[in-house]
Amino acid sequence: MTHIWVRSEARAHEERVGLTPQGAAKLLAAGYQVTVEESTQRSLPIADYAAAGCDVTPEFSWVDAPDNAIIFGLKELPEDGTPLRHRHIMFGHAYKGQPSGKVLLNRFKAGGGTLYDLEYLTEEDGRRVAAFGYWAGYAGAAVSLMCWMAQQNGKVAGPVKAYPSANHLLMELQQDLMALGTDRPTALIIGALGRVGTGAADLCQAMGVGTTKWDMAETASGGPFPEVLAHNIFLNCILARPGTPVFVPASAKVAPRALSVIGDIACDPDSDFSPIKVYDRTTTWGAPALRVHDRPVLDVTAIDNLPSLLPAESSEDFAEQLLPHLMTLSDISKGVWGRAQGWFDQATR
Repeated sequence: MTHIWVRSEARAHEERVGLTPQGAAKLLAAGYQVTVEESTQRSLPIADYAAAGCDVTPEFSWVDAPDNAIIFGLKELPEDGTPLRHRHIMFGHAYKGQPSGKVLLNRFKAGGGTLYDLEYLTEEDGRRVAAFGYWAGYAGAAVSLMCWMAQQNGKVAGPVKAYPSANHLLMELQQDLMALGTDRPTALIIGALGRVGTGAADLCQAMGVGTTKWDMAETASGGPFPEVLAHNIFLNCILARPGTPVFVPASAKVAPRALSVIGDIACDPDSDFSPIKVYDRTTTWGAPALRVHDRPVLDVTAIDNLPSLLPAESSEDFAEQLLPHLMTLSDISKGVWGRAQGWFDQATR
């Protein structure tokens, strides 16, 4: 019997989960064993998983799970350096030269476990089978707009929070914009045809932000891209990879520009391929904006778990995309799981 163990998230402000109670019920009906850890912050209540028939276990007990359990979470594990002996499904952020990723892979090598990275869970054509992209774009555009509004008041954006729904977020943004009483900013989105870009564009449209939408055709020249500096907000929705052009060079800090907010929604600043060269670290819920230049002002926002601002909607969307593939875990050496293991094997040679 294939055993899926849904762990609690250790990271603060991480309320998402990759399996809903409804999805768990379908796995149980298909003959899987499903264990779900209790959680102090998950957006979906543990009682619903218990009612579906899941085994319930204490928070963070996955370290003592049976060897055959497949541990399923989303964000990073506690950074305690312990060897990892289980098979883990999660976002590892480990294959682009990230320093923390190298440490994670060494932990797997030491313990004999395996990482099935959700970012590399793909069809044969390379398309990801499940992603939080739409809600990352939606929330990232919202936080970027918050940063811009704070600048109009001579401030740096303050803490952000999770919202019960997208409607709650929209109502708050609309009220804040009306109170500000200024013209709406302009935004340029690169990657506008993808899931992330679509979410960002939808938020901008809802808020009346004039938006220029770019994708592969508009960036094929390789740059430079002076149009980025001509907009108030730039939203990067393209994952860093070899060959990605530089959209914002280091010189942009002191260049003449209308640009005052960069929303790096793809958020991979420590990758060798990052297309935004004016910052080098992610930002946080407590301090969402990093001021990289004072006159003229330039802030970067780069929160790496943006969909958690809308945890219920983003969880339900992602879980629905992923469930058909969780149903194939009984044959984990093939299909999307086999390809994900191939990435891990190559990275740990």
